[in-house]
Amino acid sequence: MKTGVSRSWILVDNKGQTSILDLDKYAIMKRVSIHARDLRILDPLLSYPSAILGREKAIVLNLEHIKAIITTEEVLLRDPLDDNVLPVVEELQRRLPLPAIGLGEGEDDDHPVVNGTQNEMQTDEPIEFPFEFRALEVALEGVCSYLDTQTRELETAAYPALDELTSKISSRNLDRVRKLKSAMTRLTSRVQKVRDDLEQLLEDDDDMADLYLSRKLSARVSSPLSGQVAPYWSPDSSTVGSKLLSRASRISGITHEETDVEELEMLLEAYFVQIESTMNKLTTLREYIDDTEDYINIQLDNHRNQLIQVVMLAGIASASVFLSIITYARHKGLVGS
Repeated sequence: MKTGVSRSWILVDNKGQTSILDLDKYAIMKRVSIHARDLRILDPLLSYPSAILGREKAIVLNLEHIKAIITTEEVLLRDPLDDNVLPVVEELQRRLPLPAIGLGEGEDDDHPVVNGTQNEMQTDEPIEFPFEFRALEVALEGVCSYLDTQTRELETAAYPALDELTSKISSRNLDRVRKLKSAMTRLTSRVQKVRDDLEQLLEDDDDMADLYLSRKLSARVSSPLSGQVAPYWSPDSSTVGSKLLSRASRISGITHEETDVEELEMLLEAYFVQIESTMNKLTTLREYIDDTEDYINIQLDNHRNQLIQVVMLAGIASASVFLSIITYARHKGLVGS
């Protein structure tokens, strides 16, 4: 039987270890429990809009050059040899492993539990982000930094070109600014897509709750219905069925902790502010280009008016010379009256 086209992925696990996977789409779907339509979103040969989607056991991420599937234990990235993907992989390797935290030898005996005091002290310690959020943070940071870098490079090239055009209007300068304006329009569209995705996600608490993979995993383990769910995921399972399983996994006693999305909201807001700042830079650049175009048009209108004045003066002078010649000829009798 013919299988799907094999494509390369790079896997980064929760210890920061990497490995290259050469798997077809059915193997990937079975490994991370997602549907074919979600996998198509990550296909670089297809033009799909950017997206951050929470599924039952995975987060599907399609932002710029980062096309990833995040689970509670590993991250799979498309195009492992892409120059823009490699820095993200290196950052995942650095930040995904949790630092080893443990008690020294004999500390358990020296610090007995009294009325739950030790347990309370332990719960007061800052809790690390779950694995999926640490991976998501690296991806968002990579995308936002990449777009901000491109914006700064565009600013570095655009502002001097615009100033040069205002001082000297030439075909070369006009063509240079035209290309820069086209690049700015394309970059603005890309930044706008990422910004809209983050804004849409921040406005929907249910969508943010779907990204809490570790919480959903704990709910499935502790739920009395968990034993009734089929242990194997099938790519043929229906969308409605998968949604019902997702809701059933949280049906027993929805607590405040299970509906609280403040942790993720703060994470997303930080990168929303960063992408908004990049968007403001592009908006300022667009306004500068518009102001330059207005200035150029005013200059061209002024030159056009001056040219019209010259033409009119030349016409008046020509008419005056012609009348002078006619008058002189009549005076000399060279022509009849």
